[in-house]
Amino acid sequence: MTLPRFFAALLLLVATLAVGGCAGTPAHELQPPSETEIAALAQEIRSLGPEIAPEEASRAARVSLEYPLRLAQAYEIEDAPYIHNIKVNQGLKPRGLCYQWADDLEARLRQEGFTTLKLHRAIANSESALRIEHSTVIVSAPGDGMYEGIVLDPWRNGGKLYWGPVREDTRYPWLPRQEVFARKRLQRQAAR
Repeated sequence: MTLPRFFAALLLLVATLAVGGCAGTPAHELQPPSETEIAALAQEIRSLGPEIAPEEASRAARVSLEYPLRLAQAYEIEDAPYIHNIKVNQGLKPRGLCYQWADDLEARLRQEGFTTLKLHRAIANSESALRIEHSTVIVSAPGDGMYEGIVLDPWRNGGKLYWGPVREDTRYPWLPRQEVFARKRLQRQAAR
């Protein structure tokens, strides 16, 4: 075993022990969302503004809750998100980093051609040296910014969607993705 692989295996072991009580649900054990769950998210989306078409809110809710379950199967989710990240980075799993969940969910939502909903991308922890960055999709009413929207985060629970108002998601300090990218470009330029 090479030294980098040894350290990666050691890191995986330590991480597994550290989050042992936070084990993820294997993809094959994830339950489909109930019609009640879909209706609750649809209502939350509709409440973003009177211009939001109820049919679009319902479609967005259904896709947001159901599609991550398909992704969990494709990504071969068996562990908590942080452990899965290590496995992806080691080449042991095909995909499943937070930005991949967000990319794939955003792409699927865009296929719906919504006209009364706006999609945003956000990144949290980009300014922290101690926490890993985290990406997500946010849905809002047209004309509203992401901070007035709802977080749609499939990574956090390994395929079971977390959703809630951006301003109430105190676990993550969300920033617009383009702002984060612009800041990083400036930092790289300044470092040259």
